[in-house]
Amino acid sequence: MLAGMKIDFVSDVSCPWCAIGLHALELALERVAPEGIRATLHFQPFELNPAMPPEGEDIVAHLGRKYRITPEQIAASGEEIRVRGAALGFVFDMERRDRIHNTFDAHRLLHHAGLVSADAQRRLKHALLRAYFTEGQNPGARDVLWQAAAEAGLEASEVDAVLSSDRHAEAVREKELFYQQHGIHSVPAIILNDRHLISGGQPVEVFERALRQVAALEG
Repeated sequence: MLAGMKIDFVSDVSCPWCAIGLHALELALERVAPEGIRATLHFQPFELNPAMPPEGEDIVAHLGRKYRITPEQIAASGEEIRVRGAALGFVFDMERRDRIHNTFDAHRLLHHAGLVSADAQRRLKHALLRAYFTEGQNPGARDVLWQAAAEAGLEASEVDAVLSSDRHAEAVREKELFYQQHGIHSVPAIILNDRHLISGGQPVEVFERALRQVAALEG
């Protein structure tokens, strides 16, 4: 069986289905690990709202305008997301998350973490998802990014160098463009070994099946 699978997880830290997809994928990886299937996750950037101003926007107003849905529909979707997250051990606190924010600096910091190690990047991704969806914080705010970086174990001087400059901005934009040009227009998009695409926050069983199939094909 394939022991070193590469998984590119294209997502945004303000995307609830990305949080669901990540936790479902990680649970699937735990389930297939006894079969010798291993993988390294690489988090790739995608901005749902690249033009969002720093002050952000009220979430109900934003979603209503963007998707032409009512506040009642937004609430129903939020409850579905909360239930799906709870089943995976992730807490969505919808009462605390009331704004949409710009996430470009979060992606710059995630790029930096990926240069440190895949584990550091994964820890930072989780910290940012918790900050936004569980704690209702702004994942583009410097203090929130600093706290998430500390939770991920990143070197403070390097974090300061990234956040006090535009370091990695070009690299992030190049990656965003790369995935857009390759047909990724919604997230999460999970790419196994550069060839096999899984779209959306799928159930654990879907990820399990795909991991086994790719391992059998390429192992």
